[in-house]
Amino acid sequence: MRLILLSFLFLAAAVPAEASFTVCNKGSHTAKIALGRFNGRDWESDGWWTVKPNICTQVLLGPLEARYYYLYATDGRTGTWDGSHGFCVQTGKFSISGRGNCTARGYDRKGFFQVDTGKAADYTHKLSD
Repeated sequence: MRLILLSFLFLAAAVPAEASFTVCNKGSHTAKIALGRFNGRDWESDGWWTVKPNICTQVLLGPLEARYYYLYATDGRTGTWDGSHGFCVQTGKFSISGRGNCTARGYDRKGFFQVDTGKAADYTHKLSD
């Protein structure tokens, strides 16, 4: 019995943690997060994840396949984390293929900032005030 228990503990310790792209909100207000990326064929954007202050949320599960990902975040007040890489978004939950002609397709366009993961399989980005 002791050998079975030791074998189980050894195997449990050997299981790697699940890789992901995680966003941690180090700010003082709840943030809404949108993610842009190239999926190997097309550009796409997904949102919204709500991340409360001092909480981390996985926005992609599994090993990361690209070096660059793009984020847009807002606290709904005066705080916005943005950039110069345009992606389509909409008010409610969304998953949008393509990043061009947003307005003509009935979407809003926001500027996302680039996150360089350095080709890591697992990455955490921290937002702060």
